[in-house]
Amino acid sequence: MKLQILSDLHMETEAFEPQPAPGAELLVLAGDVDSSWRGLSAFAGWPVPVLFVPGNHEYDQREIRETSAVLRRECERLGLRMLDDEALVLDDSQGRRIRFLGSTRWSDFEVFGSAQRERAMRAAGYFQRVMAARLDGQPFGAEAVRRLGLENRAWLERTLPVTGGEAVDATVVITHFAPSLKSADPRYGKQPGTASFCNDDEALMPGVQLWIHGLLATLCH
Repeated sequence: MKLQILSDLHMETEAFEPQPAPGAELLVLAGDVDSSWRGLSAFAGWPVPVLFVPGNHEYDQREIRETSAVLRRECERLGLRMLDDEALVLDDSQGRRIRFLGSTRWSDFEVFGSAQRERAMRAAGYFQRVMAARLDGQPFGAEAVRRLGLENRAWLERTLPVTGGEAVDATVVITHFAPSLKSADPRYGKQPGTASFCNDDEALMPGVQLWIHGLLATLCH
């Protein structure tokens, strides 16, 4: 399956006019498209199916759990398919069945190991203040981020194994947060703040043919 992949467009501040890629059978939006959501309308009527996995900035200044349902309805209105800890199987032009698993996969702050988790969570305070989001009525701080991150990780662990009743030719995982330090922005390296955008999900990769994730442009904020 030929994919077009876009992420971290930040259309709330950046001018961008998306164009369909010739030959693409599917468009993947890997998060942080537009914190205001207005930019999502640019993908309405797209000539091929569109899969959208929310990034952290889609939740800016919003209640996380409530927003997920509202954002899903907006995606449905625009004809986009939102994946939020969900799997979807699509057939490509050659008849192969491709399984897509989509999750924001919030940070669990353990990319440097559990011994460095507390330090990484302290560094996350700045990014969470910028988001100004809430979870269950409380400020969306590092502890809440980690709670969601562990929920996402558990979902991936449960869902990745292909059961005997499934007939798929390939598995593609889409997350906004990166699954490995190998994807960390080289400008920042192995500093505590990097744990706010990278997880250590390499142990989940066997059996996955492709792992798509966001571009970590939020590290620049």
